[in-house]
Amino acid sequence: MDKQELTQLIDVAAGRKPADLVLKNGVIIDVYQGTTLEGDVAIVAGKIAGIGGSYEGQEVRDLAGKYIAPGLIDPHIHVESSYVTPEEFGRLLVPHGTTTVMADPHEIVNVAGLKGLDYMVEAAQHTALDIQYMLPSCVPATNMENAGAVLTAADMKAPLIEGKAEGLAEFMDFPGVIHAQEAVIEKLLVAKNLNKRIDGHSPMVYGKELNAYVAAGIANDHECSTVEELQDRVARGMYVFLREGSVTQNLRTLLKGVTAKNARRCVLCGDDVQAKTILEKGHLDNSIRICIEEGLDPIQAIQMATIYTADCCQLSDRGAVAPGLKADLIIFSDLHEFSVEETYIDGKQVAVNGEYVVPVTRAATTAVQSSVHIGDFSVAKLVLPLTSNTARAIGVIQTEALTNEAIVQVARDEQGNFVYDETQPVAKIAVVERHHNTGNVFVGLLKDYGIKQGAIGLSIAHDSHNLLVTGTNDADMALAIEELKKQDGGVILVNDGKVIGRFALPVGGLMSDLTGEEVVKQQEVIDKLAHEVLGIAEEVDPIMTLGFMSLAVIPSLKITDLGLVDVTKFEFVPVSVEE
Repeated sequence: MDKQELTQLIDVAAGRKPADLVLKNGVIIDVYQGTTLEGDVAIVAGKIAGIGGSYEGQEVRDLAGKYIAPGLIDPHIHVESSYVTPEEFGRLLVPHGTTTVMADPHEIVNVAGLKGLDYMVEAAQHTALDIQYMLPSCVPATNMENAGAVLTAADMKAPLIEGKAEGLAEFMDFPGVIHAQEAVIEKLLVAKNLNKRIDGHSPMVYGKELNAYVAAGIANDHECSTVEELQDRVARGMYVFLREGSVTQNLRTLLKGVTAKNARRCVLCGDDVQAKTILEKGHLDNSIRICIEEGLDPIQAIQMATIYTADCCQLSDRGAVAPGLKADLIIFSDLHEFSVEETYIDGKQVAVNGEYVVPVTRAATTAVQSSVHIGDFSVAKLVLPLTSNTARAIGVIQTEALTNEAIVQVARDEQGNFVYDETQPVAKIAVVERHHNTGNVFVGLLKDYGIKQGAIGLSIAHDSHNLLVTGTNDADMALAIEELKKQDGGVILVNDGKVIGRFALPVGGLMSDLTGEEVVKQQEVIDKLAHEVLGIAEEVDPIMTLGFMSLAVIPSLKITDLGLVDVTKFEFVPVSVEE
């Protein structure tokens, strides 16, 4: 800001000069005091000049008693999980009142390295939504899998210094932090020495281990699934992100632990939200509605998506309706039936009645296409030899990225290989390395996903995003893998040797280049076929739930291209259990 801009801001605030825009006769949500005040909001050059009283402006809009609140801020979200690119992501979120997101691009960076970050930064310039990135801290997420890239502490300095990222994204390698591993310490020091914040990820970590994690300088956690976890973290000075994603939904549970005394350390977040969820339910506006349904004061719910988030993310220029702050605002009519009618970013109206009113342009995606590279794959690699009829299986937990370790009884053929039994809810699951033509394939077992025939294959396999397939027979599973290679990523459904469904995700094998509405139509077809033809359980999200089965930083049991991972111990375990 220069002298002329500051003088203009002060003159408008004092009423000596007219504002660019005056939102007149509104009820302003005072997130600082948890109350409301009546009056105008005067805006000049994208900033709020004054509130309350009466102002004059070159443009005046009479709100006739409607509410004015700060724009909503998401402290932790993955754009890639929406299956659309950043430009389209912004188009979908802004009408729901979201004006800022702190995005973690570790999906695309695990696939494409720093050129993936560069693409995401460029694409973010093509949307009104303020997308600020955190730098992926764990690429790969663990040393128990192969990713498309490796980011060392040395690699992290330039993006942070150049302003491409605001800090380190979720530090998923919590064992590395707790045990003070040298490579982890070096990464933490890069951020700390540059005065950058560090986001957390510490599911089911307690006691002294949690103390060690927090002592490292990690500021928050979005992986709480119980009130006890929330309380443990708040007591240690962390912020807790109450998550409401497409699959991972912890908000209603964690709200039971939110009180008037600790609410300022509790903020709302989405984490992994599909375009389908955004279009059908919304984003943080939906989380606010859930908070109100659960008995939370509406203004407190708004605080948890605005000022508390701004404080947590060190965004001192936004998060409230106050003089000198960014004019990121939302308008709505009913405090108890929360529905955003208008969204303003930098004082410009960017969405009205659910419609994004800004022209959509797009960044080139060439640098992050052609990302599926499979070497030495054959159907023979899907055979699963077992030494016992007792085996470990990954047990699906609905609405969670958490899984159980299930000990199951299975059938074997004369050679001792696993045989699918339609009377048991257990099927094969395999991860095929897709970045470096290594030929790595590891096969395990999956329980309670519900597939009864055919196969489903994905190139979305958190966090390294190798190819992931589950099915009832090797031939259909192999065909799904081959078709994913031809399609350059996405989702493939196979039954009886035929492809019955396709969902192309050419941008890194993670995102579509289509509109959100087109993506939702394709996903709905996939979901319908997955449930009705393949028999996948109705309560299970066919794509996102399966994609979490390789997430080797969330307990209890996960699978990578290198083996079956006991995440509670961070060690490989055999599929067979000796009787």
